[in-house]
Amino acid sequence: MKKIGLLIIIFVFSSSLCFSGEIVSKIEVEGNKIISTATVISNIKLRANQPYNENVINGDVKSLMSLGYFENIEVEKLSTSKGIVVKFKLVEKPVLKEISIEGANRIRKRKVETTMNLKEGIFLDEVKVKEAIDKVKDLYKRKGFSQAVIAYDIKTNKVLNEALLKVVIDEKGVAKVKKVIIKGVKSFPVKKIKKLIKTKKAWFFGKGIFKKETLEDDIKRINDFYIEQGFSEVELSYAWDYLNKGIYVTIKVDEGERQYIGKVSIEGNRKIALSEFSKVMELKEGDIYSKVRSGDQALKLQTVYFDKGYIFAHVKPLSHFNPQTKKIDIVFHVVENEINFIERIFVRGNQKTKDKVVRRELRIYPGDKFEGSKIRKSRKRLENLGFFEEIKFDAEPVSKPNWQNLIVEVKEAKTGYLSFGGGYSSVDEFIGFVELRQRNFDYRNWKTFTGAGQDLSFYASFGTVTEAYELNFTNPYIFDTPYSFGFDAFKREHKREEDVGYGYHTDTKGGKLRLGREFSDYLKGGIAYSFEKVQIDDVVDDASQELKDEIGSNDLSSLEMNLAWDKRNNVFNPSEGFYFSNAFQMTGGFLGGDKNFTKFFSRLSFYFPLVNESVLEFKIRSGLANPFSNTSKVPIYERFFAGGASTIRGYQERKVGPIDSITEDPIGGEALFIYNMEYNYPLTDFLKTAVFFDTGNIWKERNDFLSGGLKSSVGLGLRVRTPIGPISIDYGWPLNKEPGEEDKEGRFHFNITRGF
Repeated sequence: MKKIGLLIIIFVFSSSLCFSGEIVSKIEVEGNKIISTATVISNIKLRANQPYNENVINGDVKSLMSLGYFENIEVEKLSTSKGIVVKFKLVEKPVLKEISIEGANRIRKRKVETTMNLKEGIFLDEVKVKEAIDKVKDLYKRKGFSQAVIAYDIKTNKVLNEALLKVVIDEKGVAKVKKVIIKGVKSFPVKKIKKLIKTKKAWFFGKGIFKKETLEDDIKRINDFYIEQGFSEVELSYAWDYLNKGIYVTIKVDEGERQYIGKVSIEGNRKIALSEFSKVMELKEGDIYSKVRSGDQALKLQTVYFDKGYIFAHVKPLSHFNPQTKKIDIVFHVVENEINFIERIFVRGNQKTKDKVVRRELRIYPGDKFEGSKIRKSRKRLENLGFFEEIKFDAEPVSKPNWQNLIVEVKEAKTGYLSFGGGYSSVDEFIGFVELRQRNFDYRNWKTFTGAGQDLSFYASFGTVTEAYELNFTNPYIFDTPYSFGFDAFKREHKREEDVGYGYHTDTKGGKLRLGREFSDYLKGGIAYSFEKVQIDDVVDDASQELKDEIGSNDLSSLEMNLAWDKRNNVFNPSEGFYFSNAFQMTGGFLGGDKNFTKFFSRLSFYFPLVNESVLEFKIRSGLANPFSNTSKVPIYERFFAGGASTIRGYQERKVGPIDSITEDPIGGEALFIYNMEYNYPLTDFLKTAVFFDTGNIWKERNDFLSGGLKSSVGLGLRVRTPIGPISIDYGWPLNKEPGEEDKEGRFHFNITRGF
């Protein structure tokens, strides 16, 4: 009881310090010239006709100071017969009337103002001013003005309560690197180390601007390089001096001892035999040791477990120095855990695309082991749809042990677009086009017409010598089976233009019905029927009789069968794998029409990834055509042609092969062989450079296939991705004379296509 009484006394005493029992009769505000009294009152809790409370007043002072409007606030308590009068005496901060900046020459004054982020008319806050000056200093350092001096001065007019801020900048010029000195390098050429860094000596083609942040990044790059090369105890230091209006950078390297791998072993594996790791085990005794390589090796060993459903298996590299061999022994310690199975599969993030479009591409199903190989194959198939920007696979635990739900998380990309543009092609000359396409079309969804994975497009082009209209539709899964159905309708016209290999005018109208099947993840086949009406006219008067015989209108009725084996890692931008396709076409015969012939066309492409995401591509194309029945020769518009942007660069379009004996216009042939080798190196995300070698020929008779030599060329090119479509620019130099020409002459080839 005594303790309780003591607590009550303390509480009453402490309360009496805050609540005096006096009543506030009035609140007064003075000293405010810009900030209204109403604003002050609205930001305090003290009110008239309430008890006087010092804690409340202290809180009100803090609240008003936090507004940033006042330099000082005093509170005066006046006792009157009517009660307590509380007076808030305010001293407002001066208003920032003007901001002036002097000396900003190499960096624009507006850029400095934007960086400071101070505005005239606000209350002066010296803390914010100092922060703004620090931002300007950082700006100059980033731009290479490491010696720049930035000072400021504030002048205050107490009568008007205004302040003038003056910022004075002495830029002192850009600090350029005069020399980079690297000391202590013993195991590598100094040039190799200098190639790693971005801090370079100023010269004609390089500014050589010194930035401390860049130098620090350079040190990290050198350190990472040494560690990767087995120097795990490497130590680096750096310094720079400003002499003779330039920066002298010195980097010191203490390499330490190089470490090599000793014994490599695996422990803890009970469910997977050691022999199964041989395909992914890359480290061996005597190799250079680095933590990065051993970590990468552990992940590859872990993948062996993932591919068999052990998704929670963990492989940890343990390394220790062996004093006897003076090498680093590595033990990969395995914690296997248990195989996990898939209970259910959930698709998330697909707002437009139907679930079944995603699920039919998966190669892993409920009840399967949670196998990494099947997940990787599923990811690849989803990526090849082109419907999604991001694709993630994750596991979600369920109530049963060793069972997981598979979560497929997607972020949809834009699949419908309207594109139009114009440009110049060395085949079609000046051309404009418009295309409306939806690659994720759904004819049953009348609200948005999207979501079923169908492909619908309309394309029209208008050029100096060409005009074309196309309507295409493909349903890749009819009746939810791996069968595809599609149709094409088209009208194409090419005017006579001998400069691009057309010595006549052609007008083609027709359509095609397609039916295909996916036999496996890599093998696809199909059959198609097409009907075309082809008109040939406007042949030059002095053409040979062979070319004049082509004049007239003919109906072509064709059946085509194709089979393709596709193991490219990406159908849109392949960098690895191969593609092999064969197509056989029969026109006429029992199908009717005015012409009877068969055509066979084959294509084989290989892709090899090289350094820095560059790609080496080899492509072979061959074709044979054969007339039969009452057709003595394959019509000119169905023959093979070569030369130009898409076949053998450096030669005129379609000019490799047989030509008209009088006009020297190309007339094509019954046999084709083209070989292309091209190396692409990415310069930026949208620009690639290319080096190529092309060779091949066209033979008038199919029996002459691969006889009589080949026409070859070499050259350079650029690949540019633009909003109106990818542009290819190539310069090819012919290694042989083309038919009808006396001299060899290099040529540029320009092309705009709808795929990259």
